[in-house]
Amino acid sequence: MSEKLKVGILGATGMVGQRFISLLEGHPWFEVTTVAASPRSAGQTYEAAAGARWKMDTPMPEAVKNIVVKNVNEIEQVASEVDFVFSAVDMSKEEIKQIEEAYAKTETPVVSNNSAHRWTPDVPMVVPEINPQHMDVIPFQKKRLGTSRGFVAVKPNCSIQSYSPVLTAWREYEPYEAVVSTYQAISGAGKTFADWPEMEGNIIPYIGGEEEKSEKEPLRIWGEIKNGVIVPAAGPVITSQCIRVPVLNGHTASVFVKFRQHPEKEELVEKLERYSGLPQQLNLPSAPKQFIRYMNEDDRPQITLDVDYEHGMGVSVGRLRKDQVYDWKFIGLSHNTVRGAAGGAVLCAELLKAQGYITKK
Repeated sequence: MSEKLKVGILGATGMVGQRFISLLEGHPWFEVTTVAASPRSAGQTYEAAAGARWKMDTPMPEAVKNIVVKNVNEIEQVASEVDFVFSAVDMSKEEIKQIEEAYAKTETPVVSNNSAHRWTPDVPMVVPEINPQHMDVIPFQKKRLGTSRGFVAVKPNCSIQSYSPVLTAWREYEPYEAVVSTYQAISGAGKTFADWPEMEGNIIPYIGGEEEKSEKEPLRIWGEIKNGVIVPAAGPVITSQCIRVPVLNGHTASVFVKFRQHPEKEELVEKLERYSGLPQQLNLPSAPKQFIRYMNEDDRPQITLDVDYEHGMGVSVGRLRKDQVYDWKFIGLSHNTVRGAAGGAVLCAELLKAQGYITKK
């Protein structure tokens, strides 16, 4: 019998669900044994349900092709077969909240890619290199849910991954104001150019809800636990614009920052290159060896050259230079469906296993 933890994927036929399937192929700790989706996909093999809609650039893993898709709403049945689940369901926010808590109440940990629980006060929203200590709120959540083992943990929005780690690395210089513009790939909307042809050669200067997430979610990541809930940090103040661009994968950020301290460029670059966190210390399977790299070339980072840095789990930074209005400005790049979505959730699950929150049932 496999010693690996048995994993279920909720919303397995969608783009993020597919990315989970792809990333977990051959994982040393986790094995996908159960896939669940909407009732219209239930009863089919995964290959039949998702094959015609497979959007990854690697083939569907053989190990999942013949798994029969379960109805995601048959919570007890799905939960009985797994040690924990990843959630990538496509539902309304309220429906997602309800179904994720319902799975947690079956004593099944839920690691979610969705936004529904990001502001639930006792649900940790974690970038493992930045705020792993927020997992300490889980016992308070379990008490609320009445569980001994089940809980919900989430990862933050994909658009903040290309700049919030950078600002974190510079915290000792006291950044207090930032202007952020993100240029976001179409896969962030679950699309490819085949099913969104109007994006070719086009830019759309609006992505619903993204600007609020970009401005507020970093503050929750930088917050602290008080009285069993996570209290967001007061600053820095972030204002943002989020733009959809004709790129398949990769979110780029253009960022202007003001500091209370007065760092030199060499100091800022050194902080980026030396920055690491608990995933690196623990040598977690999906952790990048170097989380943030600085690129000296004037024309980097670029999507086509750099989006897959550290298998899509690292952040690339370039064009750090002084600004006439703000103190410094830079460009950041991260892979939105790897680090920003499924890969970030897998790393969270690895951290939760290492911390003892996810175990075999």
